[in-house]
Amino acid sequence: MNRGTITDIEFFSEALQEDMHLLIYLPANYSPLYKYSVLIASDGKDYFQLGRISRVVDDYLDQGEIENLIIVGVPYKSVEDRRQKYLPNGEKHDAYLRFLANELVPYMDEHYSTYQIGMGRALIGDSQAATVSLLAAIRYPNIFGKVLMQSPQVNDDILEKVQQMQDVHAFSIYHIIGTKENEVMTMNKTIKDFLTPNRALHNLMDKKGFSTFYDEFNGNHSWKFWQPDLKRAIKQNFGI
Repeated sequence: MNRGTITDIEFFSEALQEDMHLLIYLPANYSPLYKYSVLIASDGKDYFQLGRISRVVDDYLDQGEIENLIIVGVPYKSVEDRRQKYLPNGEKHDAYLRFLANELVPYMDEHYSTYQIGMGRALIGDSQAATVSLLAAIRYPNIFGKVLMQSPQVNDDILEKVQQMQDVHAFSIYHIIGTKENEVMTMNKTIKDFLTPNRALHNLMDKKGFSTFYDEFNGNHSWKFWQPDLKRAIKQNFGI
């Protein structure tokens, strides 16, 4: 089977005023003669190492079951860096959203053969990375057309931003949460209930008329469950 390539790139972000490390997966069939959708993964290193997302995409492309796809992984540098960028009250949160929409997207459009429309761009994340993926699409609904959320961290602030969203058809949502995520040990060693607010988020999106797929899996807040779910997430959002 033909395997894609993953390239490490250093990218200086004006918005964040720091070097960002990018992991860019190009499929084996990559050619400037074709157009490619782009999937941006916050928690990017985790998606490649723990999620094995490139292997999932390789397999589907080899079988001709999904559209042409480039993946951009954006790793976090530390637990604190992750919190500052991903959570709505984080010191670098707004700058991270600007980086995604105003720097990373134009960079990909300039250097690769991409569909330069919202529906050709998707965001994916787990936990806090899922949260920031949703918030980026809410902030820039014309830039991002799909959001894939695996067990997002949801609070009243997130629910309020969704409530205020006007164009509910701007992007589609893929949303999963585990039935055992009612007692999640977070990185700062506190226990949080992820399940209840995720159900509230889904009910709100459903009521407002978002295009959303929602499922509850029998499991907890870990890659043991997110990794196998990637097969469905990728097929459902990029299948042909």
